[in-house]
Amino acid sequence: MNTIFRKSMLSVAGLAFAGGVFAGPIAAHANPVVDAKPVASAVQTAAPKPQGDQSHITLNDEQTANVKAIIAATKKAGLPERAAVISIATSLQESKLENLGHLGDMNDHDSLGLFQQRPTSGWGTPEQITNPEYSTTAFLKGLKQVDGWQDMPLTDAAQTVQVSAYPDAYAQWEQQATDLVAQHWNS
Repeated sequence: MNTIFRKSMLSVAGLAFAGGVFAGPIAAHANPVVDAKPVASAVQTAAPKPQGDQSHITLNDEQTANVKAIIAATKKAGLPERAAVISIATSLQESKLENLGHLGDMNDHDSLGLFQQRPTSGWGTPEQITNPEYSTTAFLKGLKQVDGWQDMPLTDAAQTVQVSAYPDAYAQWEQQATDLVAQHWNS
């Protein structure tokens, strides 16, 4: 960015700031409108639109039970549906919602469970990590530590917790995770 343009932009920003500082207190003391009626707000906090191409798998009974376990742990933690969507999408990517034990030579390090969490990374013992409630609670604890997770793209929130070698892979599961939460949240 050239210097003249940059200085011009900074000057405009400074004027806008100064105008707001001086106009704000003045506007606060203006005569109030007596017959004002409340205006309905159309602003809602909606989840961001899923990013990119979406994947979908058909779930068996075990996978559906794991969806329900993730939702139950999310509710128990007092978190909203968006946290369950992020958790389920993460588990879809990491394990296809299967509570994986040690996979031998096919295993990624010592990753286990629904979220492919690692005992050597401090997620818990193998027994804890392969418990759907425990592993979900551990994931949610990490999620709650991410500033602004509620409003960021799902893949960014999941990646901040998981630190995956494939950071964008979580996005492909957002629609199915959203649908599963909608289907099972109140069941």
